[in-house]
Amino acid sequence: MNHTKTIKLASTLFLVIALVLAVFVSGCAEDTADQEEEQADNITELTFGYQPSTHQIAYLTAREKGWWLEDLEPYGIVSINDNVFPTGAPEMQAMLAGEIDVAYVGAAPVIAALANGLDAKIVAAVQIQGSDLVLRTDLPYESPEDLRGLTIATFPAGTIQDTLLRNWLKENGIDPDTDVEIKGMGPGDAMTAISAGQVDAVFLPHPSPTMIESEGTGRSVVSSGEMLQDHACCVVAVSGDLIRNHPDIVQQIVATHVRATEYNSENLGEAAQIFADDQDWDVELVNKSIADWDGSWVADPNLIVNSTVDYAQVQYELGYISTPLTQDDIFDLSFYDALDQ
Repeated sequence: MNHTKTIKLASTLFLVIALVLAVFVSGCAEDTADQEEEQADNITELTFGYQPSTHQIAYLTAREKGWWLEDLEPYGIVSINDNVFPTGAPEMQAMLAGEIDVAYVGAAPVIAALANGLDAKIVAAVQIQGSDLVLRTDLPYESPEDLRGLTIATFPAGTIQDTLLRNWLKENGIDPDTDVEIKGMGPGDAMTAISAGQVDAVFLPHPSPTMIESEGTGRSVVSSGEMLQDHACCVVAVSGDLIRNHPDIVQQIVATHVRATEYNSENLGEAAQIFADDQDWDVELVNKSIADWDGSWVADPNLIVNSTVDYAQVQYELGYISTPLTQDDIFDLSFYDALDQ
């Protein structure tokens, strides 16, 4: 073999080796990048938000029974955390800040948060109705006209109770801004205020109305179902990140929620005890609240679509949001609907 051919052969071999090495290195780099991306996508904990109301016992039951962790461990979840909020407004602020992944919360606060940039969707219902207008025992009541000039405490602007109350007052010819004074408060502060005579009435979710009646300082005069029959109240809202990147986890969250909802409906006494233990309340009063309220625990989000979209229109008319939201803006029904497949 002459010198020229030797040089050409060596050059060819060098190029082949270089190409093989390049492919190998590229493959390793891609594998490493894929592994790093997969590790980044993996999540091991979830944080839930909820409120101290019998409306949301499904979350507590699944926690008490260990179902959240048991059902989600196959998807890599090893830790379940939660934060309790007095009302939906601060809960949605926390979700906007990325501090919670899943919220048991009123539908109306979700609407207000979505209108302000929250990346989330409602994936399940929690319950319908279940709040009462409670008037001081020394004040008369025959019709909404008797509320003129009174001070009413309810949850802050943009919540279910605030939205329902204002809309109901308007429908009955009472201007919520001028004919009455509405004060935004959490349940504890509102209960204290009516007991101390600082407000004339409160509009609160159960079990607060039963607690006030048991103290003899107020009586329920209008239930929320009378204001708007079968209205949406609490829902399960899940972050957009979970929906897009971990749909299997969201599917299981919905399934576990349905399991807890059905269990509570079949075991009212145990559900009351779970709530009483969580909030350190008298279980007999909790039982009475569940017997007295006009609410129902439901999980099917299809049942609340229309009233929730109506809330969006009401909030737009009240000036709480700048643009009405549609069903697609608010809901992702696919996870619940997939349970029937």
